[in-house]
Amino acid sequence: PLRRLVEGGAAASVLLYGPPGTGKTTIARLLAGVGERHFVALSALSSGVRELRQVIEDARRRRDLRSRQTVLFIDEVHRFSKTQQDALLPAVENRWVSFIGATTENPFFSVVSPLLSRSLLLTLQPLSDDDVREVIRRALAEPGPRGLGGAVSIDEEAAEHLIRLAGGDARRALTYLEAAALGWQAD
Repeated sequence: PLRRLVEGGAAASVLLYGPPGTGKTTIARLLAGVGERHFVALSALSSGVRELRQVIEDARRRRDLRSRQTVLFIDEVHRFSKTQQDALLPAVENRWVSFIGATTENPFFSVVSPLLSRSLLLTLQPLSDDDVREVIRRALAEPGPRGLGGAVSIDEEAAEHLIRLAGGDARRALTYLEAAALGWQAD
């Protein structure tokens, strides 16, 4: 259903709520790629109202001059103040942007009601042990900057230990795997 909203050209707004490492940013980037939309990512930790308003104005121009929709992804949207969230509201209401917000905090307590009511809320769960095992397997096999390309292998016991340490967080599993690989290569 979410893909249909995005493919249908609607400037859907989505809030992705879940613990770290469950794919919120990855989902936002995948959704932005549907239909060749322009993707802008802001972090609520480092962006102010002025920057937000500039992005919105650029999105309006891009829409009007080139008929190209902008996907505005705001990571840690729960860290935006009420004023910052209120500045975003007209862009969402008028469909100047397709808004995707990611939060690890309960949005019912951290996102203003008007923004929340205009957004589809998707709740992500921690990854299963099998999911984390697959992430590790792919990272070990994948070549290039995103993987270890077979240069390192781990036994089943070490993999299970990584899975337990990750606690359902793919990013944490990859961080531990990378640290272990760097330590192994240094020996």
